[in-house]
Amino acid sequence: MGLVAAPAERLMEDEWMQVKARSAQQGESTQPCAICREEFRLQPQVLLSCSHVFHRACLQAFERFSGRKCCPMCRREQYETRLIHDAARLFRHHCATRIQACWRGYVARKWYRHTRKTVSPKDKRLRRKFFEAKLQELNDSFVRYCHTDTEAFLSDIDRSLSSSRRVFQQLESKSVSEPQENDWDQIQSQVIQRGVRDCPICLTALCDLNLPTEASRSDHQQQGRRTVLLSCSHLFHQLCLEAFESFTADSRPPCPLCRSVYHKKLI
Repeated sequence: MGLVAAPAERLMEDEWMQVKARSAQQGESTQPCAICREEFRLQPQVLLSCSHVFHRACLQAFERFSGRKCCPMCRREQYETRLIHDAARLFRHHCATRIQACWRGYVARKWYRHTRKTVSPKDKRLRRKFFEAKLQELNDSFVRYCHTDTEAFLSDIDRSLSSSRRVFQQLESKSVSEPQENDWDQIQSQVIQRGVRDCPICLTALCDLNLPTEASRSDHQQQGRRTVLLSCSHLFHQLCLEAFESFTADSRPPCPLCRSVYHKKLI
């Protein structure tokens, strides 16, 4: 009789919520538009009742050129549309994340540059370069701000060098001086009072200082175990102390027990 089927009833609000949830589960707003293959970004987007999402301008152009109203994806006809902003919200969140990442990177790079300028590295070679650069900066600033009188400038340098030499001479005069013969006797008496019997390095017997006989000393000398008395009143075998000094990186190694600078004497 020429009658057509009645149009389908319009979707209710709860049904639209289900369609929108199904679209979000499929990730329609996170993917490019199926018609133009471009990101949604802030452009208007429409949600179809079949849960597919397109640019509003792309969907209108598709309907105009196809001459019928059907979904470009599933070919469902007589669909309903609703304007949504999910892609715009996701794009703003992505932009905010990138801005925060750029700002945090800028802060981290600024802190790193400041740390490199102010904190010396632990590596010996890098620490040397660090202090060389600092010294060069000080020299440049000093030369830049100093007066132009060359003679006065050189005389200031001479006075600075002389004062530095005096300081080093005072430090050298305060260093440990070599004990005299009377001092060695007092140090030896202190060792005898303590009753030291063994070498602290190899833990074997030392020469008995209470028996200064030539026979006892000759026996130890024949065995290659001569005893060394230090100015800090500690006793060691000569070979043990020489081995300790050879394995020490310092130019003047300290005492293995008290870590003080010493003078030594064979007894």
